Amino acid sequence: MSDLLTYAYAVVRDTEGLQEAAAPLRGVAGAPVSLVAGAGDDQPALVVSRVPAQDFQEQALKQHLEDLEWLEAVARAHHGVIEALAERTTVLPFRLATVYLDDQRALEVLEAGRTVFAERLARLSGHVEWGVKIYAEPSVVPAAPAVPAGDLTPGRAYLRNRRQQQSVRDTVYQAAQKAAERVETAGRKHASDRVRHRVQQGPLAEAAGSAGGAGIAGENVVNDAYLVPLKRCDDFLADVKRAADGLDGVRVEATGPWAPYSFAMPPGESGGAAEGASP
Repeated sequence: MSDLLTYAYAVVRDTEGLQEAAAPLRGVAGAPVSLVAGAGDDQPALVVSRVPAQDFQEQALKQHLEDLEWLEAVARAHHGVIEALAERTTVLPFRLATVYLDDQRALEVLEAGRTVFAERLARLSGHVEWGVKIYAEPSVVPAAPAVPAGDLTPGRAYLRNRRQQQSVRDTVYQAAQKAAERVETAGRKHASDRVRHRVQQGPLAEAAGSAGGAGIAGENVVNDAYLVPLKRCDDFLADVKRAADGLDGVRVEATGPWAPYSFAMPPGESGGAAEGASP
């Protein structure tokens, strides 16, 4: 087996000058970026680099994927290549760490999926992806004025306070649902497609919530991606930004524009998995 494997970043429409644009790029492990393409002009091509097999064979990759520092470096390099080429052509991003034994194997996958890739590239041409997250933040809603406990026992006073807190939570989550409906309406009006992702939970959600809310962490209740034509982006964003108007305890965030990660098909039979250990 070679000491190098072929790392695939994306399928792209091979437009004039794209090879020259890719040549200065450095991708994963600092490797030069190139295109693997079949015969014919304006056909799908694979964006690839040659990477060390010792890092991307199946067992080594499993260990690396638990190393957050290594994973972040690979993700940044992967994303950097895709974003650079997305400025010049339509891109179908592959999953992180998609590798093949060599360029010939990568070309076989490209040829096998050529028709599907071409159709998807045509559909996504002139579009970008926007992410929309909605957060429910009951803690930022002012509490109702305290009512004198009077002759209430401590237990009854506690239960009353809990009911008040639950009432606030219920109101905020109803408001978040209203915001979600407004965003969905904006999507139907301006976007070509939508993908629903799992809501963020745990440390990642807390970090995202704090980053967007000046230190105030909320619960992520919607985490969607929208495919938006370039000419409709301004209108889409304007509607999304108004989705939380008049709704206490609700925050809506839009991120992008991105290459259409959520709308690209899996790279052939690899499905984003490492293929380096295969004969």
